[in-house]
Parts: sequence; structure tokens; C-alpha cells
Amino acid sequence: MAALGEAAARWAPGLWRRAVRTAAWLRGRRFASGGTQSPPTFGLLLDIDGVLVRGHQVIPAAQEAFRRLLDPQGQLRVPVVFVTNAGNISQCSKAEELSAQLGFQVEPDQVILSHSPMKLFSQHHDRRMLVSGQGPLVENARALGFKHLVTVDELRAAFPVLDMVDLQRPKTTPLPRSDFPAIEGVLLLGEPVRWETSLQLITDVLLSDGNPGTGLATAPYPHLPVLASNTDLLWMAEAKMPRFGHGTFLLCLEAIYRKLTGRELCYSGLTGKPSLLTYRYAEGLLARQAARRGWAAPIRSLYAVGDNPMSDVYGANLFHQHLQTQQEGAARSCASILVCTGVYGPQAPSPTVPALGSEGSPFHGHRDFGFRPELLQAAHVVSDLHEAVQLVLRKEGWAL
Repeated sequence: MAALGEAAARWAPGLWRRAVRTAAWLRGRRFASGGTQSPPTFGLLLDIDGVLVRGHQVIPAAQEAFRRLLDPQGQLRVPVVFVTNAGNISQCSKAEELSAQLGFQVEPDQVILSHSPMKLFSQHHDRRMLVSGQGPLVENARALGFKHLVTVDELRAAFPVLDMVDLQRPKTTPLPRSDFPAIEGVLLLGEPVRWETSLQLITDVLLSDGNPGTGLATAPYPHLPVLASNTDLLWMAEAKMPRFGHGTFLLCLEAIYRKLTGRELCYSGLTGKPSLLTYRYAEGLLARQAARRGWAAPIRSLYAVGDNPMSDVYGANLFHQHLQTQQEGAARSCASILVCTGVYGPQAPSPTVPALGSEGSPFHGHRDFGFRPELLQAAHVVSDLHEAVQLVLRKEGWAL
């Protein structure tokens, strides 16, 4: 074949050059259509609630988007991770749920729950932690690396007089427990079902330095370490109006602690969007996914698609700014794309911090992230995930 090529080059150089250009064009067409592809240099960070699903209903535009992202073998053509601020489910169960909803195999290491980056907080993994939330709490906490756990229900059973909201509490006062080991930290993995019980007992632990059966004349400060995931004030399900998220529960806990002590509740770690730690963690998973698929080119451009300006847009823009000054990994940019199928609607006013008594949309972000209006402006606003994927593919020069 090489000899034939040399002969053709000698006798018909113009024809040979045209044939080479045609072969290159065909290779490009195969690459763009999902055939023999050059490695992708971009990846997608996709929110779930309000982008892929509303409650348990898959958004039709999301199904159409994945028809463009999958090759004929049902494999993703680019690296994708699903980044959710939910945390009341295991990583494996969430991957199975997404696989059934989207119609292709989603692996557990493609799913980032709000608390997934807590695997990195190894300095707290050996502490005896009070854990709050719902779903497979202990299973999730152990998967993160925490070894010694006490649930709110276990604490309530050990000290039944603490939960005074419970009308089924004992009618007689039991003897104080002296054999219950001190709690050394608080792990908040998501909103609980019984808010009043969790708020009371978590506050008891903080005010008593981990010994809720005793009590102290003065609350210790700094208090025990508190790790929390998911600061979303609101999220979107089947209801027409947004529902309270874990951020609302944290707001209640912070207000109670400040009212009782005159001091601010401090966090030793906050994970979930818009935390930088979550985006750095996601970047690492994209790189590992690309390596597993044999895509050697580094993932330089990230596109984060979400429906919540305060978590999805703010977080992506914050990470983009971080990438301009700190280049620890391969990524060089993170573009925020806002869809209108969830919390955000095109008619919603821009978030502001209104003066007392004035009109305007209040700031829904967590106090520790502050209010930076420029970070709430998405690089792109589109109707749904299908339009978002079309936008990304056009920007990256891939065929639609």
C-alpha cells in the first residue's frame, strides 16, 4: 500500500492530495458522528433535579439530549458526571435510578452526592460523630470514611428526656446515663424528617460539648466540629413551588445557635454545590472516567448545567475564577449553563440584597458563601438540557 501511495504521488500529485484531504474529511465526519473519534477535551457536569428530572418524572428534553451524547453502542461520547446536592440515597442506588430513568448504564463513580467530597476530610473520620439526615445515613457515612457514628434516633433513645416535643416521651424521669461516650463532632448529611427533634438534640450536643446528658454553665466556644453538605435553600420537585432544602434546615440551626449563645455557628467543612471542593472533586472524576475510556487528551473545558442560580451557576462561576489563578489539574475553564426547567424561570428577578422593607428578590445563598452578584450570572441561559448539549457541541466543533 505504501508503494502504491508513492506511485500515485509521483504520477498524479494533485489527485493524491485531494484524496488525502477527502480521507481526512471522512475521518472528521466519523469522529463527529460517533465513529472513530479523536479524544474529547471537554466534559459535562450535570445537575439532576430540575435538569434531568422533576421528582420522579424524567424531563423529555433530557432524554433527547442523551440521544446526542450516546454513540451507537450506547456509550457516552464525552465524560459526564452527575452532580447533585441530594444526599438521602446511596451512590450505587442513585446510579441505578439514573440508569433506569435515562436508558443507559450510569456507573456509581459518575455520581457525586452532596456529601461525596467528605471522603477528603480524613482528619475527622476517627471522631465519634452525631449524624443527621434521612435515607441510608449510617451506610453513607461509613462509605465516606466515618467509623464511629451515633444517629439522632440513637441519641434520643439514650436520653429520652431531651426530646420534649415528643408527646410519647417517658412519664417518669429516668436516671442520667453515665456510660454514653462523648460525641466529638456533628455530621449533617441532609434534611431530617423530624426537624424539631434534630434541631433540639444537635443544639444540645453543641452546647454541652458532646455530653447532652449533663449540661454546662457556659456553652463552649469554639464548639465541636460541624460538617455539613448541601446548602440549597430550595429545590424543585413535582410541586409548582420550590420545596425547602437542607439549606433551610441549616438556617434554622444557625439562627437557634446564635439566639441562644450570641455567637455564630461555624462549619469545619461545607460540601455540595457551590463549594469549590465539590467542583475539584468532580474534575478528578471526569479525568478518571476519560482515562478509563482510553481518552488520552486532557479535559480542558468543563460545562456545568443546572437550574439553580445560587448553587449551580454560582458554583461553576466560582470554580471558573479559581481555575484562572490556580491550575492544579488539567481544566482551564468551567462555563455555567442555566436551564429553565427547574428552580429558575426566565421571569424570575435577579437575586439582590434588598434594604429593609423594600421590594426585591432576597439572596437565597448560604451566608458563608457571601453575596457576589457577578457569580449569579450564567454564561449561557437555555430552555432545557437538550438545548444546552447542542450549545456545547457547537462550541466544541462537534456535529449536531
